[in-house]
Amino acid sequence: MPASAYMDAAQQAFFRLLLLAQREELQQRIASECADLRELEPTSDPADAGSAEEQRQWQLRVLEREKRLLDKIDAALQRLAHGEYGWCAETGEPIGLPRLLLRPTATLCVEAKERQERRERHIRDL
Repeated sequence: MPASAYMDAAQQAFFRLLLLAQREELQQRIASECADLRELEPTSDPADAGSAEEQRQWQLRVLEREKRLLDKIDAALQRLAHGEYGWCAETGEPIGLPRLLLRPTATLCVEAKERQERRERHIRDL
């Protein structure tokens, strides 16, 4: 494909539909998990109460991750609306279709993401 065809109207429409479908699915999961959390009944047995609390904490962590992903999807849709989707936020180079198909919320190209991860590892190792 020629470089000029990258992020043309057809590709933007494809990714918009993909992101909207992921957003809808995620919203349904979040609503379901919130309903599950509300249904947890208190128990008088200390062992059961401990297990229930552990399960509740696990569900809250999952819910938090899903809400962060929802924010990333919203940000990707906003970048699409502004014509910035598909371009690396650090270098301005194309992120690439294979990467966007695997991670539609990506903001960095592979090389920039690898640099970021090396910096994070270096800081963590200090």
